[in-house]
Amino acid sequence: MQTIILTHGALGSKEDLENLKLALVNKEFNVLSFSFSGHGGNNFENDFGIHQFSIELENFILSNELVQPSVIGYSMGGYVALYLASRRAGIIHKIITLATKFNWCKETVEKETRILDPEIMLQKIPAFAKTLQVKHGNNWKELLAKTSQMMWDIHKQDYLNPEVLKSIQNKALVGLGDKDQMVSLEETVTVFKNLPNANMYMLPGTKHSVESLNPVVFEALIHDFLK
Repeated sequence: MQTIILTHGALGSKEDLENLKLALVNKEFNVLSFSFSGHGGNNFENDFGIHQFSIELENFILSNELVQPSVIGYSMGGYVALYLASRRAGIIHKIITLATKFNWCKETVEKETRILDPEIMLQKIPAFAKTLQVKHGNNWKELLAKTSQMMWDIHKQDYLNPEVLKSIQNKALVGLGDKDQMVSLEETVTVFKNLPNANMYMLPGTKHSVESLNPVVFEALIHDFLK
């Protein structure tokens, strides 16, 4: 039985992927998930960001004595999986990314961090702010601040630059929804072309939010790739 680890996106938690997890379990995969530090009520670690989360994914694999599990990463979770594969060859089998943002130029970071102010969020999108409070508890405001800092860090460090991507030998499947307004087709194609062993897909009628995902359609794609 193949083991799959689901990794969530920024400001998310493992609960976001529960519907997908159930769909995959029904197809006889061993499906595991966890929330990164600072998310889903977990305490923050001393560090926060892509490198720290890659360590947490690595530790999850080692502590559960998993042998080359495949990873399905939504948004930030896909970025983390690819980065771990780049620095620890062989620890992951196959990688599937969904709606992963790869282009973190200055303009993108400025745009994305502008909405991460908790007070502005409470005023303009109070329903979303309430969702974050429920999901992350008292951590939610600090999580927003640290996520903003992380986006600038990705811009500066460029963890998945072309040279890094070309070093990743894992079979990978990268893709997005056709109605995703955060992740562009262009940046996804660029990553697809730089990964030596990659395929690409696009999901119909799917926005960036994981809630818009049709788990049955996505599951069929996953099943074909992993089998």
